[in-house]
Order: sequence, then C-alpha cells, then structure tokens
Amino acid sequence: MTDKQDNENKPPKFQEEELVCQEKQIDFRSQILRYQATTGRLPLKNKDQEIDAQIFFTYYQKTPSDKQRPLTFAFNGGPGSPAIWLHLGALGPKKVQMTAEGFFPQLPFKMVDNSHSWLNETDLVFIDPVGCGYSEAKDEKTQEKFFSPNGDIESMGEFIRLFLTRFERWSSPLFLAGESYGAFRVAGLAGHLFHRGITFNGVMLISGALNFYTLHIGPDYRLHDLPFVLILPSYTAAAWYHKKLSDDLQKRDLKDVLQEVEKWAKTEYTLALMEGNELTTENYDNIVDKLCMYTGLQPQKVREVDLRVTLQEFCHNLMKPENTVVGRLDTRFVGLNAYESVVGSLTGDPSLASIIPPFNSCFYQYVAEELGYKSDLTYQNLTGVTSWKWENGHADTSQALQKAMSLNPHMKLYVGIGYYDLATPYFAMDYTLSHMRLDASRHANIAYHAYEAGHMYYINENSLQKFYDHIAQFITGSL
Repeated sequence: MTDKQDNENKPPKFQEEELVCQEKQIDFRSQILRYQATTGRLPLKNKDQEIDAQIFFTYYQKTPSDKQRPLTFAFNGGPGSPAIWLHLGALGPKKVQMTAEGFFPQLPFKMVDNSHSWLNETDLVFIDPVGCGYSEAKDEKTQEKFFSPNGDIESMGEFIRLFLTRFERWSSPLFLAGESYGAFRVAGLAGHLFHRGITFNGVMLISGALNFYTLHIGPDYRLHDLPFVLILPSYTAAAWYHKKLSDDLQKRDLKDVLQEVEKWAKTEYTLALMEGNELTTENYDNIVDKLCMYTGLQPQKVREVDLRVTLQEFCHNLMKPENTVVGRLDTRFVGLNAYESVVGSLTGDPSLASIIPPFNSCFYQYVAEELGYKSDLTYQNLTGVTSWKWENGHADTSQALQKAMSLNPHMKLYVGIGYYDLATPYFAMDYTLSHMRLDASRHANIAYHAYEAGHMYYINENSLQKFYDHIAQFITGSL
C-alpha cells in the first residue's frame, strides 16, 4: 500500500471521537465515593456542520447517577492554561501530592485520593479551551476565531450547551468555576448564556481577574496609576511573610496590617500619584518612607522607579540580599537568582517552576492509566497563546456578571482570593466588586473568602480545607 493510500484509509483527524467511560471510586473521609469518569473530546461545529475544533474534557458523575444533582463546569485561565490545576489540585477525586505548604514534593511525583473533592457536593466537568490541553482547532486560520475574549466565551458557551444536550443535564442546578482568566471567562459566560436560556445557581471566582484595567502595567503606566495602588497591599503581605517589615508591623496580625495599608493606598498614595510632577519634595519624601515601610524595599529603589513599583522590580528586590527572588503567582515561593529576569515567564517564576513538573507528570500518567484516554498529543499547558487578540486594551467582564446577577435574583457569587498572589492582587478584585454598580439587594448573594496562600491557594493544605468547607456551604446555600 502506498503512503497516499495509507493516508486515505486513515480516519479524518477532525471527526467525532468515541468517549472513554470508567467506573471508579476513592476513599473520601473513611467512606467510599463512587463515580463514573468520562473523558474525551466534543466537537464544535460551524454553521455548515463542519468541525472547527475538538474540546477535551473530563466529566465526573457521582454514582448512582442523579441528573437533578448540581453540575459544575470548571476552567483555569491563562489564556493558554488547561483545567489541570483545578482538576488535579483541588476539585477532582484525585490530586497531586505536594508538601503541606504546597511546595515542590519529593520525587517520584504521585497522586492521592482527594478528601476535599467537590465531587462530594457536585458533579464536575473540567474543560480545556481551544489551544489548551488536548483541545485544538482544525487549523491556524480557524483557530483565530477562538483566540479572543469574545471568541473564547462564545465557544465555551457552545460547549456548555452541547454538553447539557448530549448528557441530558438541562434540569440540573448549574454552577461555573473559574480561576484567574478562567474567572474572567465564567463571569462573561454568566451574562452570555443567560440570553440563551442557560442560567446558573452560582458562579465561583477563584483568584480572579475581571477588569484588566486594574492590573495592566504597560508602556503608558505613568498615565495609569491605578494598578500600583491595587497591588501595594499584596506587596505588604509578601514582605510580612518573609519578615521584611519593621518589628512593630511584623508583630501584628497580617489582616490588621493590610487594613492599614489599604487605607493608606486609597488616600495618601493615590493622591500623591495623581500629583505627578507637582508633588512637593517634602510629600515625595514622605511617600518614599511609607512605601519602604510597607514593601520592605530600599529608598534608592523606590526613588529609582518614581514611587511606582512594578511587579518585576518587587519580586527581584525584596530578597536581593539573600540572592533570591520571590514568586509572582505565590510570593511564599523563593528561587535562587539564577532565575530568568522575567518573573512572569515559566522559568522565571519560582512558584510556577515548583508546580509545573509534578502536575504535568501526574496528568499524563493519570489520564492514560486511570481514565483510559490514550493520546500521543502534547498536553498544552500554560502555552501563553501569543496570538490572542484582546479586542481592546482593557478587557472587562464585570459588567456581564453584574447584568447576570441583576437578571437572576437567585444567582450566588463566591469570590476567593490569596493574600500572597501578585498575578491577580486581591485588592484589585475588591476594587472591581465595589465598582460593578451591583444593586444593594444583590450584595447578600456574595460570599467573599481570603486565604493566606497564593494564586493557587488550594495547594496549601490548610487553605484547601477551608476552601472545601466554603464551597460546600456555598453550593448548599445556592440550591
């Protein structure tokens, strides 16, 4: 047989795939939790019913099955990150074993039964958007329509509609859970899907970012000071953790210190930055002193950056005498100064470098051996989707969430933040929530929880326990 004939006899790459189903069980707090795991890819089709993309997912359904049981769709962020972190870090029936603090574990890496799995409270669907995990578009041209905030929300909304139809879950109480950019995604989905007849009992925002105007520090930063104000309390939390503050601040409770810093950031610091070059020398010196007191940085560095400390400057200078850098996703993590200069890169962030190897290794073994899904594809994890089209400079889905909560009086909102997270600083989320113009009658629908950990606060065992308790209460209260 010729190569041409051989290729013609192979099934097309983009045809419907057969899903893999496995009956499984775990030890959940001294009881047996039984479930069915369904793994595979569902097709997204265009108006001509041609497959444009294959979306990889893992579906856990507690057995015996009950289609009236809550169902949660879960996403990670990026954009460019599959759902591996929520899947194997907190929500799924199995999790990667890290240290109790969430640091790099002893080799060989292994997985254990998850005694905090959400499966005890809700069925789960972990979804990898196009360009993440095993999900892929038909070709590069087709891929373009998925690589934008609107394209992403529309495609994930179509996946949810298709899933509810294929698995007959339209009558289930529905939830959305998203971490980081995944929170941006699910906030947008809540508004997008409402007008398509799909409403949610609750939305969970995990270390979320809804309005990028609160985060983005770009070339125009001197005309946009808000991100410097909103990240400052997170700098203080990091300095407090590493004992870089003055003795009187170190002796105080972290939350107490942060309340002081938040107040100063919203008043004196904000006013000083607004003054620009009109700020007097005396006031400038006072602000330098306060910034040094609240960040643990040296006056020379604060003056060098003109009172505006970027994330990278902070991470590389907080522990410079020790020749170490602190993490962006989790400032509890430190790495030798051999790390690359860009803290946000895969190799430049010690908090990323400590979790990628165990999660990647465990996933490949788990999906093939435990779930029975075989693939020679590379599982695309944190690829960074460089061709992403942002559509405007400061993307925002907070108003889509506000509209969904306004239209659906029963929808609840969980917000979880980590104090040691510089990627999505908690004060930025506070600012976004307070500026959503959400009617006062909906404020009681919001559950807000803070954890003394980083972006993936659930990798810390103490935070994971609290996280599970909060979510179990949230789901029960949303039914």
